[in-house]
Amino acid sequence: MNIIINAYNKLLHGMAGLAGIAIFAAFVMIVVDVLMRITGLEPFIFILTTVEYILLWFTMLAAPYLLRIKGHVFIDAVTQFLPPVIKTAVAKLVYVLCIIGCCIYGYHLVILLQESLISGELDMRSFEIPIWILFVPMPFCFFMCAIEFCRFLVGIDDMYSQSIQERENV
Repeated sequence: MNIIINAYNKLLHGMAGLAGIAIFAAFVMIVVDVLMRITGLEPFIFILTTVEYILLWFTMLAAPYLLRIKGHVFIDAVTQFLPPVIKTAVAKLVYVLCIIGCCIYGYHLVILLQESLISGELDMRSFEIPIWILFVPMPFCFFMCAIEFCRFLVGIDDMYSQSIQERENV
């Protein structure tokens, strides 16, 4: 079991690293695009479309890791005033709803991925690219987010506790 957990953790951190590389590449492409426009050169036609794809991929690849380290945004204004027992019950309900939501999105995205692979549809903007490339990370990352919410649900971690970094720094 430890082998599976370690492999999953390495995958999670690898995806976060890949997301970091992707967002840095998008940053560089945007800077190149702007510099080319400022200097009067015609910018590369592929930059804007590529950056749009990178933003989607970055978001999806980073989501499970951000959930793990509690780097996502959540509002605890209501739950902070609840008694601990009710707060725990509400948290468990939220975890279940999030798991269900992630699984529903993941399932439908698998179907969209299959349909786009079968149809061979192309995304025709500044250059043609198969539309299935848009959907590749989505189902997998939504299912990984469901796994992270399961960790919260079974008590391995709690969304409302300190983040992993805060615990390591204490």
